[in-house]
Amino acid sequence: MKLFLSSLLILISMSLNAQDFTVSGRVTSNGEALPFANIYIKSIDKGAATDENGFYKLSNLQSGSYTIYVSFTGYNTHKKSIVISDTSLIIHFNLTENDSLDEVVVTGTLKPVSRIESPVPVEVYSPTFFKKNPTPSIFEALQNVNGVRPQLNCGLCNTGDIHINGLEGPYTLVLIDGMPIVSGLSTVYGLSGIPNSLVERIEIVKGPASSLYGSEAVAGLVNVITKKPGSAPLFSSDIFSTSWGEFNVDLAGKFKVGKAHSLLGVNYFNYNQRIDNNNDGYTDLTLQDRISVFNKWSFERKSGKAFSIAGRFFYEDRWGGENDWNPSFRGGDVIYGESIYTKRGELFGLYELPTTEDINVTFSSTTHDQNSFYGTTSYNAQQHIVFGQTTWNRVLGKHDVLVGAAGRYNYYDDNTPATQNRISDSNNPDEIFIPSIFVQDQWKFNKKHEILTGLRYDYDNRHGSIITPRLAYKYAPTKNDAIRLNIGTGFRVVNLFTEDHAALTGSREVIIEEDLDPEESVNVNINYLMKRYLKSGTFFTLEASAWYTHFSNRINPDYDSDVNQIRYSNSDGTAISQGLSLQADVNFAFGLKAMVGASLQEVANIESGEKTRQPLTEGFNANWGLSYKIEPANLLIDFTGNLYGPMRLATQEFTNEAGVFIDDPRKKDSPFWSIMNIQLSYDGFDNIEIYGGVKNLLNWTPARNNPFVISRADDPFENNIQNPQQDLSFDTTYVYTSLQGIRSFLGIRYNLF
Repeated sequence: MKLFLSSLLILISMSLNAQDFTVSGRVTSNGEALPFANIYIKSIDKGAATDENGFYKLSNLQSGSYTIYVSFTGYNTHKKSIVISDTSLIIHFNLTENDSLDEVVVTGTLKPVSRIESPVPVEVYSPTFFKKNPTPSIFEALQNVNGVRPQLNCGLCNTGDIHINGLEGPYTLVLIDGMPIVSGLSTVYGLSGIPNSLVERIEIVKGPASSLYGSEAVAGLVNVITKKPGSAPLFSSDIFSTSWGEFNVDLAGKFKVGKAHSLLGVNYFNYNQRIDNNNDGYTDLTLQDRISVFNKWSFERKSGKAFSIAGRFFYEDRWGGENDWNPSFRGGDVIYGESIYTKRGELFGLYELPTTEDINVTFSSTTHDQNSFYGTTSYNAQQHIVFGQTTWNRVLGKHDVLVGAAGRYNYYDDNTPATQNRISDSNNPDEIFIPSIFVQDQWKFNKKHEILTGLRYDYDNRHGSIITPRLAYKYAPTKNDAIRLNIGTGFRVVNLFTEDHAALTGSREVIIEEDLDPEESVNVNINYLMKRYLKSGTFFTLEASAWYTHFSNRINPDYDSDVNQIRYSNSDGTAISQGLSLQADVNFAFGLKAMVGASLQEVANIESGEKTRQPLTEGFNANWGLSYKIEPANLLIDFTGNLYGPMRLATQEFTNEAGVFIDDPRKKDSPFWSIMNIQLSYDGFDNIEIYGGVKNLLNWTPARNNPFVISRADDPFENNIQNPQQDLSFDTTYVYTSLQGIRSFLGIRYNLF
């Protein structure tokens, strides 16, 4: 009997201990139900979603201690610790909205303002966006941004620029922390070597911004904003390698000295594999050895005002050429190679005056030295830029007024005709100081309507006074809709040899036919931004834009008149850039995130009524990114890609002195082509993320469509030309995308907070 009673007590005890409990309740925000919010207990991998009235229920729970997480797109995630002992629980949650869907931007107006409130359309991209397809430089990372394309301009040295809405790189201004330190000679290298772990966000403006930023902001601008030392992780690292042998290391850490906070970052990239998959005798990908050191300081001040200063040192050794080239052949005529040594230093900062007025002083200084050989052609260049700007911002009733003054000193010297005195044939470095003043008035005359006007005056002693006005109008029918109209003018002074790689190969003589006037442009841009929450819990944004830009005094390199020359002059005609773009970002309630964008565009020169497409500019492009998190497995899947339409390529057709047309066997247009990538990321370890995947899934390279990428590849020094009026020249500029094919990658990230 005792044995029976004991067994019964044990069974009752086991039954009580195994009793199932429930946790239920409601999720709201400001009294409103949040349907399809996510409720999750990570430790036991159990979750649920609220119904259309905001109610939820978690069943079959055992007694114990748990942490419940509640999340909903656009709201701060809430967590609560609970203890289940002898009864089920009823727990309600009230979530608060966050600003993740209403980012603060500064690039469009030089003032902090929410993205939806800005009269100038600004796109914002966080490090999470770029992690979907990890790259060793920000230059490559921009390939996933709609309407923005990194363009290679050299098939061997792989230098390039950033195209915005089809306009070439020199029309795009690149900023770091709002400072225009990437321009001219440094355009190719300015976006390389910035540790991705130091980037807070990247803001992009498509359309002219010359009234605030001056020359070079005709197509738009890219502003890389680095993290504040106080908000960065204590230490972070990101290391990855690819099956092609690329190796990239990002290291960053912060420390404090007295009242000063410092952030130190190092980027190292190495690629030393001689791969020639298209069997043309030349490297498919440029070999590189690069290091960049970045250091940023911010100082605590009694006034509470900001003071920060940052610096960066960059060194790179890159080369591409015949597979058996080595540095002993540099500059010689035995084995062809393109070798570039680059040293670069940057210093920039912000100081807010300790006054009741909002007065900011920003400054930057850069020095850039390039020592290079393109075969036997030497190109040595130095550029020094010093920039300073003071702005005063004040709200006067319904007017938010910004007044500024800036000065830019530029010194440029090289060993080409660009800095050669055309009369005395002596060296004549380009040295110029451009003072500027500008004013901007942002007038919100009622809740739905807002106007921004701006005017900038620059004085360039080569071209005199330059005035660039600006007008922006925003209509907001609801708090989640914005219609913007922007009208602006732009100007650009051309630096031929820092922009045109074909002038450096030595295969063509450079002819500057006249004193070149600055290019001028007028742009109109219409933009619509919409944000919506659906009852299903899905959130999406939709953005549509249409633009038109008219150029005068356009400077176009003429490759067609003579295959052995490049002729530069101001166009007697005009040029246009016009197009439409559409982008949608959707966060589905079940965890899928999708971003899809597409653009139709035309960039063309018009001479004597005849329209000619701009080379290396596609008429259609699209990009996408799909992300899905499998919570139970701590696994994130990212699928990204691009699709590009045909581009007109730079071939060598010409008519010789005898009137005979000489054709180039290479194709005149690129085909439709696509680059697709997939990545898996696992974050089940504390502070550690492991990621890997495959890039260029389709193994697309230009050689698949046209194996003859380099003309006269078997005679790069042109020693065996029989007839200059019939034979094609050696040319490495016939390129529209990388020859790098499919490859796998594997990496690890670590963050210590």
